[in-house]
Parts: sequence; structure tokens; C-alpha cells
Amino acid sequence: MNSGQLSKRLQTVANFIPKGARLADIGSDHAYLPCFLANKGLIVSAIAGEVVEGPYTTAKREVEAENLEDIIQVRLGNGLEVISPGEVDCISIAGMGGALISDILEAGKGKLEGVKRLVLQPNIAAWTIRKWLYENNWELVNEDILEEDGKIYEVLVAERGNPAHPYEIGLETGLLFGPFLLKSKKEPFIKKWKLEKENWQIVLERLSLAKPSDEVSAKKDELQKKIALVEEVLNQ
Repeated sequence: MNSGQLSKRLQTVANFIPKGARLADIGSDHAYLPCFLANKGLIVSAIAGEVVEGPYTTAKREVEAENLEDIIQVRLGNGLEVISPGEVDCISIAGMGGALISDILEAGKGKLEGVKRLVLQPNIAAWTIRKWLYENNWELVNEDILEEDGKIYEVLVAERGNPAHPYEIGLETGLLFGPFLLKSKKEPFIKKWKLEKENWQIVLERLSLAKPSDEVSAKKDELQKKIALVEEVLNQ
């Protein structure tokens, strides 16, 4: 992978960046995404944010090698610390856990002024991001799911709006599975949830062997509920 040829995962993220955006790519990893978009003339400007010195230097080197210093600034800092309010209108965060992405958004709330779109690609626990978006008046407007190198990734797209709008199916189900992914039920979606169900069944079997307690009983109830929910979704 390089800035001329993105991975399938990053290409999916790129597909959701609006043409002419002023982008902040947080945790930019070689700045491949902003370099790709800049080379195609799809963005006006970009800030590539990195929290660790090594990746920051690598990203800087990539931008210089592509002669894109006029369009892309590489900045060292934690999360949204690298941007000023009103400086960008689109933020992408890819390749981290859902809880970490939610924490970055929560910590940087004050920097979201003027931001019209968030494109977020969690490696795990996408539901934590959906929950954050819902609680902070961001409306989920699209989602995608893909498999690459044996891993399944979800991409979430949000804009300011009515956070309840996509959840007519029910909030709990929608937050867990993703309202758009539930409708399309692509092959990676079915594969992901079959695997999740199998993992939960293994844990449930182990719990059946554990010494009975209120905690064990509550955990078993929670898992049985989740397994039933997955079965319902997959059989619809």
C-alpha cells in the first residue's frame, strides 16, 4: 500500500470524504489517505495528525516525497489537539478501537465547530462510536462493511442532524449492528455476526461450568440475550 494505491479499508474511507473537503486525518499512518486524496484533486487541504514521533516523521517524509507540503500539514499532537476550531470541515479517524475513537471525539468536542462530516473506521466495538454520535447530536448517514486480509472492518459516516433518525428499527439493535448495515446485510456482516455468536456461545459454555453467583448469572443472561438478538437478525 502507498498513497497511489490505498488498501481496500482506506479506499472505503476515502469514498466517503466529500470532494473539496478541508480534511483532518487523525492517526494518519504515513499520511497515505490525505496524500491519495490530494493527488487526485479531491481535497482543498489536509492536516495529518500523529501522536507518536516515529509515525509523525514517516508521514512528514511521505508528504515531502509527494511534493504536497502546500496542501497537507503534518502535525504532532494527541487526537484533535492538532486542529483549531473552524479549521477543517471533515474529520477522518481510521484504524483504532471504537472506544478510543469515541474518547478522541469526546476530548476534542470543542474542535468540532464547523465540522460537517465525520468518517470513522473502528477496528473493534463500532457500537461505542454509534452511541457517542447518538448522544452528541451527530446523525449516522451511512455505513459500510468490508473484509480485507481476514479482518472485518466497519466504516461509519456522520453529519450534524437528527441522531434518532436512522434508528427506527430500535435503538439497542441499531447501535449494536448498525442501521445501514442491517438493511444491506452484506457477506462480511453475516460472517462477522456468525463469528461473534460462536464466540459468545463458547463463553456461555464456560460460564455454565463456573461456580454459580449473581455475577455469573447476570453475565449468562446478557450473553443469551445477545445470542438471541444475533439469531433474530441473521434469520430475518
